[in-house]
Order: sequence, then C-alpha cells, then structure tokens
Amino acid sequence: MNKKHRIFIAINLSNDIKKQLDKYKDKWPELPAKWTAKDNLHITLEFLGDLTEEELGEVCLVVGDVVKRHNIFSISLDNVSYSEGDRMVWVKGGKSDELSDLKKDLQECLLERVAFRPELKSFSPHITLARINQWEWKKIEPEERPEINENIEIIFTVESIEVMESELKKGGPRYMVIESHSLGE
Repeated sequence: MNKKHRIFIAINLSNDIKKQLDKYKDKWPELPAKWTAKDNLHITLEFLGDLTEEELGEVCLVVGDVVKRHNIFSISLDNVSYSEGDRMVWVKGGKSDELSDLKKDLQECLLERVAFRPELKSFSPHITLARINQWEWKKIEPEERPEINENIEIIFTVESIEVMESELKKGGPRYMVIESHSLGE
C-alpha cells in the first residue's frame, strides 16, 4: 500500500518571532484553549491533504519552479484576536500583493499537477495561536471572558517557503520540513 503524507505549503517564522508570539499564552492563562506549540507556528499558504509519494514529488517540483518567479518580500503582523466563528485565537497580517501573487501562482501550478481543493475565499496571512475549547468557553459568563484584541507591530522578511508534512500524534501534530525553497532576490 502506498503511504500517504499529510502535506501543506507554509511560510515558517524565525525563532525570534515564534518566541514573541508564544508569550501570548502567558497573557491569557485563564483562556480555555489548546495553544499551538511554539515550533509549529507558521503561515499556511496551501493545505494539500493526504498525498502519495509521487504526488509529493510533484509538489516539491512545482514549488521549486514557482519560487524562482517571486522575490523576497515582507509581511506585517498587526493584530491578535479571537474569532468566534472559527473558535481560534489568530495573529492576523496585513494584505500583501507579493504574497497574494505567490499564493495564486502556487495554486494555479499545483492544480495542473496535483488533485486538491484550493480555498476559494480571499487570503490574508494568519497564524493560529490557539484553539478555544468551546465547552469551557461557554461556561464563562460573557462579561467575564477575556478581551482578546490587541494591535501588534511585527514585520518580517519572507525569504523561503517550505513543503511541510504534518504527522498527527497523541500530544498534537508534529510538523517537518520536507523541502525548503528560497525566493529570488
């Protein structure tokens, strides 16, 4: 049987930025949430799902080709907030033409070579900090729930994108870089 790999394409963050974002779990210790492990913080460009070895090879080739057409760019992270509908604590980033162009190029090229369902809604960069336990959250009186809405100012340079694998484990997912591809100058 052909082993399947749970694959996504991501922008990884520097250790410095991961440390800054990881501190938010100390800011809201009463929040009934499962916090994302510091080493797993990233921006997902495209979730591809379960792929065969052959499909994974195609993805790596596509990503390698696409990044050659895109230059290094910057992303700004500007807000930490809670999304009621998604039950998540997010770090949200500002719109970026370079990022949008890269994502569109990736989607178009991947669709030619790999079967997956691209997200159709408009993309804005975000990082999942925590998943709220809805059962516990509902037990907290609305006026006693912590206010999670903070403006931040973090700007970083994106120099590469990575093809990542997610292994689901008892303690939570473990993410591994399959290939890293550097953007042009």
